[in-house]
Amino acid sequence: MTSAATGGTVQVPPGTRKRKSVTGTRKLVAAGFLLPALVLLGALVVYPIGFSVYRSFFDKSGDNFAGLDNYVEIFTDDTILTAVQNNAIWVVVAPTVATALGLIFAVLTERVRWGTAFKLIVFMPMAISMLAAGIIFRLVYEQDPDRGVANAVWVGVHDTFNESAGFPNAHPLPVHPLESAGGGAFITKEPVSAGSVVQLPLVGVAPAKMPSDAVPAKAATARDGQVTGTVWLDFTRGGGGRPNVIDAQELGLKGIQVEAVKDGKVVASAKAGADGTFSLPAAADGAQLRLPEANFREPYNGVDWLGPSLVTPAIIGSYLWMWAGFAMVLIAAGLASVPRELMEAARVDGANEWQVFRRITVPLLAPVLAVVMVTLMINVLKIFDLVFIIAPGSSQDDANVLALQLYRSSFGTDADLGVGSAIAVLLLLLVIPVMLFNVRRMRKETRR
Repeated sequence: MTSAATGGTVQVPPGTRKRKSVTGTRKLVAAGFLLPALVLLGALVVYPIGFSVYRSFFDKSGDNFAGLDNYVEIFTDDTILTAVQNNAIWVVVAPTVATALGLIFAVLTERVRWGTAFKLIVFMPMAISMLAAGIIFRLVYEQDPDRGVANAVWVGVHDTFNESAGFPNAHPLPVHPLESAGGGAFITKEPVSAGSVVQLPLVGVAPAKMPSDAVPAKAATARDGQVTGTVWLDFTRGGGGRPNVIDAQELGLKGIQVEAVKDGKVVASAKAGADGTFSLPAAADGAQLRLPEANFREPYNGVDWLGPSLVTPAIIGSYLWMWAGFAMVLIAAGLASVPRELMEAARVDGANEWQVFRRITVPLLAPVLAVVMVTLMINVLKIFDLVFIIAPGSSQDDANVLALQLYRSSFGTDADLGVGSAIAVLLLLLVIPVMLFNVRRMRKETRR
């Protein structure tokens, strides 16, 4: 037996058989190894997909053929349309911002000595489940600044630049010399005169809400040519106090604005001190004293993060907290393989850091950035846990996404498996183009 080869003929000894591969001679063994995987693939992937497609053409009961009615409902029902729109926002915003943050972190941490520690901190949320992250951010976004971290910071910044009112529930009693002036303000029942002392008692302020630097109220001293007085909390803890009288344990209402009003115009104003005393010039003679509504408005309580308008951006923020670290680690790995010679050559040629980043670093990292973007896009298409846990019941319709709507349509109180199956098929159709793009990109990378 002879065998043709380059440059001549090679003699093969008689009786020698050509060796075959193990899979060629033992196809049954290969099939045996593949069978369990094929069974699992069919049971967990192929069958559910096929049954979902089949079930999407039947009505709620599953007995009557509905044609495309379930698919029509997806694009006509307002709740499901909101889910589709929110999914579009998620797909565009979340992967883009997460990838951008990951790129920034990866580039900047290369230039600091503690970059490894920073990467560890940023990547750490990846070790937390979506369920736990949802619970954490449900507390972070609490409306009450005493419980929600986001509003505690926001209110702190706001109150730094805008003075808080402090006494939202304060008001006079009928026996007090004040009456309502409309709009939440209070005014004295009678005009005041220079040289007199005016008492302006209020109630309705909880002791726990009093300023920490509040001191016992003090009776003002009469002064010639001036109107003096005291604004205080006419309430004694434990009882025993007398109305319209400054008792020993009663506190001054520090910071309350007092205005002197004549013919509807403010002619003078003053603020009460820590002991509640104030002093107005002679222009206040014959005027009525008014406590404007600014003293009693509700204090700034922060932003309604989980309200209808902000709930989706807020949830996306929690997603970025988790996945920015994932993007950073992948991009940092790609950045480590970028030739430093190119960057140094660009700097020698006079390029600044922004030009090096934009024209060299980013183009060389394009394949890695594409991997991160595609992975995150597939991930956000099936986002469910964060939306379900963070969004309160009053805002869940506004934060709705397809995966959550799939759950609600299939297992809610008014379950319709036909619509639920149609949503599942829609999600599959949305994922397929992204997967095909990823496969095509990977093949191109392999050919290189």
